[in-house]
Amino acid sequence: MTDTDKSDQQTGSAIDLIENVTFDEISIGQSASLSRALGKADIELFATVSGDVNPAHLDEDFASGEMFRRVIGHGMWGGSLVSAVLGTLLPGPGTIYLGQDFRFRRPVGIGDVITATVTAREKRPEKNIVIFDCTCTNQDGKDVITGTAEVIAPTHKVRRQRVALPEVQVIRQDGYKQLLAKCADLPAVATAVVYPVDEEALRGAIEGLDAGLITPTLIGPEAEIRAAAAGAQLDLARCRIVTASNPRTAAAAAVDMVHAGEAAALMRGSIDVDHLMNVIVRPGAKGLRTEGHISHVYVMLVPTYPRLLLITDGFVNIAPTLAEKAEICQNAIDLAHIIGIPQPRVALLAAISEIKPHFRSTVEAAAIAKMADRDQIRGAILDGPLILDHALSDEAVQEAKAGWPRSEVAGRADILVVPDLESGNLIARQFSSMTHADAAGIVMGAQVPIIMTNRPNNIRTRLASCALASLVIASGYHKAALD
Repeated sequence: MTDTDKSDQQTGSAIDLIENVTFDEISIGQSASLSRALGKADIELFATVSGDVNPAHLDEDFASGEMFRRVIGHGMWGGSLVSAVLGTLLPGPGTIYLGQDFRFRRPVGIGDVITATVTAREKRPEKNIVIFDCTCTNQDGKDVITGTAEVIAPTHKVRRQRVALPEVQVIRQDGYKQLLAKCADLPAVATAVVYPVDEEALRGAIEGLDAGLITPTLIGPEAEIRAAAAGAQLDLARCRIVTASNPRTAAAAAVDMVHAGEAAALMRGSIDVDHLMNVIVRPGAKGLRTEGHISHVYVMLVPTYPRLLLITDGFVNIAPTLAEKAEICQNAIDLAHIIGIPQPRVALLAAISEIKPHFRSTVEAAAIAKMADRDQIRGAILDGPLILDHALSDEAVQEAKAGWPRSEVAGRADILVVPDLESGNLIARQFSSMTHADAAGIVMGAQVPIIMTNRPNNIRTRLASCALASLVIASGYHKAALD
């Protein structure tokens, strides 16, 4: 035994230690087992590591038409349990795998509990080889795998601290499909794309066209648009191009198309947000203002959060007043209704979850919550002030200090209303960078929806943003805004 082994033996608890069974200690008929339940995440992780993306394991629609009528686990997932027994229990650390013979008897489905057992059948002293019978049985005691394994067993005792495994999260990027599915039967939206003179802007328009979500009109300098399309190998044959020499004239032309009934939505291209919004908020026929307040809403598709998460306003209103925040809040609630959240839970964010007169954000959050109590903001459950942790994490709420008020919003917010643009943009970008969230974006409160996201984007955020515009138009919201 090495000095390290001795140290581990002295300091480690039984549950933290892993110990082998040497060749001399193994007796014929000796066995060891472990059990694991197969979950969807196990299948996806195994597919990710192995590269085996057979749709029988991953595609429910495909699997329902196959022999077993359901998604089944990879056969070698069960086989890996046998390897785990051999490598950690019997013989354990120091074992060298020589060969394996498996027969797969039954499929393993999600929720099945599989017990892998190895039993020593034969010992060959000349090379310290042990032959094991191997079985994997399900929760009904039926064999799913049978076979044999041949290993070289260790000859010296090993007792070591068990290695702590990293935590693994399965991050799925398919939340946007929920939004696309809602648009399946909706017509494509005539959309004015403002100044799309780079690849990303053009790709968003073409992807929306290919998905049947929008019919884009590209507004900008035609030569630059065509050059960008050629560089990105994008086909513009199905797109109308309206010539505009610069970003401001392109934005003005897009507004004119809306007033002429030629466009039902706008999409930001390569134009700066300030330039686009300056044109949109102009009064009368020169802009797209309504009686309501214009604000931006992120619809975050966060893989680690169990629902869609709306954040407002992190894009348009820099330092909104209390009255403006109330309208920003109502815009987000209206969008939540449109995308299928009938009574959203709204968290009014601040630096602390207590009302402190010297913290303006806490006072305004409390005032907005009271406005909702008096039906000045409708269609949602509001609470604030709340810090971000208390808004999103039920665990953080449970750990909060005694006497801290509980609410229906804390720990499960659908909408985050931020104190100002800076904090909203930072939160949205943090979700995108730290949790791999997709951030669809739309401007509400104008005469037509305006598709607007942070850049750079990916196809998921671009399509989800187009889907938001389609749903807003189908709801009749923009017509109500005019009234």
